[in-house]
Parts: sequence; structure tokens; C-alpha cells
Amino acid sequence: MNVTVEDQSAVKKRLTVEVPQDRVHREVQDAFRELSKTAAIKGFRPGKAPRSVLERKFGKDLRADVASRLIQESFVEALRETRLAMVGTPDIDPPELDENLPFVYVAAMEVQPELQAFAIRDLPLRKRRYRVTDEELEAQLQLLRRNLARLEKLEEVRPVQAGDAVLLDYEGLLDGRPFAETQRTEDFSQKVGDGKIHADFDAQLVGMLPGSDKEIPVTFPADYANAKLAGLTIAFQVRLKEIRVERLPDLDDAMARQLGPFESLEDLRRKITENLEKGYARRVEQELNEQIFTALIDQQAFEVPETMVAYELEGIVEEAQQSFAYHNVDMEKVGLTREMLNAKYRDTALRQVKRHLILGKVIEQEGLKLEEADLQQGFQEMADNFKQPVANIQRFYEQSPDKLDIFKHALLEKQAIKLILDNSRIEEVDAELEKPADAPEAGEA
Repeated sequence: MNVTVEDQSAVKKRLTVEVPQDRVHREVQDAFRELSKTAAIKGFRPGKAPRSVLERKFGKDLRADVASRLIQESFVEALRETRLAMVGTPDIDPPELDENLPFVYVAAMEVQPELQAFAIRDLPLRKRRYRVTDEELEAQLQLLRRNLARLEKLEEVRPVQAGDAVLLDYEGLLDGRPFAETQRTEDFSQKVGDGKIHADFDAQLVGMLPGSDKEIPVTFPADYANAKLAGLTIAFQVRLKEIRVERLPDLDDAMARQLGPFESLEDLRRKITENLEKGYARRVEQELNEQIFTALIDQQAFEVPETMVAYELEGIVEEAQQSFAYHNVDMEKVGLTREMLNAKYRDTALRQVKRHLILGKVIEQEGLKLEEADLQQGFQEMADNFKQPVANIQRFYEQSPDKLDIFKHALLEKQAIKLILDNSRIEEVDAELEKPADAPEAGEA
């Protein structure tokens, strides 16, 4: 068998595979011989139909099957011979097979880039020290306090003002008739100015008195996120039921007990501080990792297979879609499509693939191995994170070998990062006293 490789780029190859004529002839003969044993041909006993009859009835399909089998077998042999690390699926357009000629086909494919060894020791890194401030703690307490706020009817009779919380009934009419997209809705609660329906809707609520009715016309723009409303003018029939005011609970032990198994406000403060510290620890880890990857990516340029980027992007976008679904958000209504998510996260996917390739090279060059104790510790950490028995985690991965391989590689990547950190020059510096814009939140108490 002859195999030639044409380099289209560092990661794109074209393999031309030539299967010898004698092997092709033998495979076709064997296929007809096996077919004759089982083929039901009228007027012939099994195994007695002549080749010419089988040829007329089954020849085309039989040759297609032989061609497919030859490709499967010879392609594996070709990869073994060329030692190419293919990613994804090859693009092969099977030619017609002639048993009197060699069988030649071309496979377009992508391969992993060949990376040089990375210098992973003595990297200069900066580790920022974050401290939870009293201002942060107070801000988190006030946020939790707002989450427990109750809306109560305002007893004072006055017109609606911007920023008021209101309770109303409404129905949107199109050309004087009910419209499915703006059907009658009762006890609709909103803050005036948030634009839940439309900014013009909110603006025309201002000045209404509780108990009054009003028609509020709203023209939706042509590019409105909900295509069913885009460009339409809807006449909203609105009854303002009441203006509401926010009542905050006192910042005391009773409020703490509403938020969880806390005996006192001091217990709650300790938990918030603990959550913020954990968040900052994750932030420090992410910052160090980012510095590591930036330093290693700068050491050598390499091309990334599009197949790997597409696979990574698929996972990111699916996770984003699941997040929208979990929060009951309709992507279409907020003006998002899968194509927009693909465009938004492509650079993220590309960088993530580069990270996997770099860490894979570090694992290889340093000869890192995963011991059974490391795997068990990984299972235990996952069980702790998901609050599941470790036996459930193990059983899940034992039933999914592909996922287990990915999990093991992720643990090896952690080993690689730890090795780099242990051998780097890390300078510790104090972070700014003010809270960065993307600093962690306290989360659920």
C-alpha cells in the first residue's frame, strides 16, 4: 500500500492512499463468494448462482461495500504508517472501485500541531493578595437585606413617579382586537423605569393615580427582540391597582435566621466573609493561570485545528443555552441566536483549545502520570462540590469511559499547572484597596 502526505498547513493534511490491485481483486472475489452463499436468486439454489447473475443484480452495491471496507481498513493502516495524530473525522469522497485497477482515494484531515518543548520553570508571576473589607461586607449584607424586602401598598394617594413599584392589569390590543403576544395580564408587578414592556409604556405610567384606567399606545421598533411585536403599534388598556413601597427588614439576628441556619447576625457575617474569601481564592488562581498561559503562548506560535475549536465552541454554547433555560430566559426574546453565541465565544474557544494543547505538551514532556490515589482524590473533590456520595460519582464515570478519559486528562492538567506554579518565581503584591469591578459576590448565604 502506498501512502503520500501533502501538507496544506501545519494542521491540514491530504492523504493519498493507494490500495494495490491484487488486494482489491481479492476483496471483490471474496465478497462475491460470500454473497453467493446467501443470495436468493430465482431459479438457482443457494451457492449455485453464476457470477454474471450476481454481477447484474448486486454488483454496484457490492463494490460500494468493498470500497467502504477497504477505506476503513487502509485508512487506519495509513495513520499508523504516517504517525499522524488526526483530530475529528476525515473528509473522504469514495471513488468507484474497479477490481482490475488499484483503488486510490484522497482523505482531507486535520491533525494536532507538533509543539516544541515549553520552558515551564522560573516563570515570573505576580500573585495579588485580596482582603475582605468592611465596606464589602456591608454591601453584601445590604444586598441580602434587599432580597428579603417586601412590597407593600402605599397608603398615601399620589400620582405614579419614576422609580415607583406598581401593580397593574393590562391588555394590549392590535387594531382594536386582542393580540396573543400582549394578552390580558393581571397583577403585573414592575418598577417604573425598568422597561419590562417598553420604555414608552413606563413613561406613560407616570402621573397615573391608583384605581385609574388609561390607554397607552406603544410602537415597537422594527428590530425589536420579539419579532412578533417588531414594527407594531399596540394600544395597552391599563388599570393601575396600587403603588407599592419597599419595606426592608431590620439588620438583626431575625433577618439572619431568615437566610439560613444562622443563629445570629454575626454568624451571617462570618459566612459572607468566608464566601468572599473563597471567591478571591478562585480569582487569584484564575489570575495566576492566565499569566502562565500568556507566558507559554508567547513562547511559540502554532496553528490550531478548526475541528478542535468547533468542538470546544459547541460545548461552550451548549452550556450558555442551558444556563438561559435554567433561568427561564427565552434567547429569542432577548435578541440572541446560536449564531450570535458562536461569534461571541469563538475567541474563548480558540484560547481554550490552545490551553489544552499546551498543557498536553507539558504533560508529555514532563512524563506526568495519574496514580490511582490521584483519581480517587479527584472523585472525592467532585463529590464534595456536588454534595453527592463519592460512589455515585465513580459509578457515573465507570459507565461513561469517554467522560472518564476527559476527567483523567483534566486531573493531569491540574498536575501540570501545579508543577509550573511550584517552579515559578511568584511575587506577592497587595491588590488595590477598592473592590475590582469583577470581584466575587458573597453568593447565597
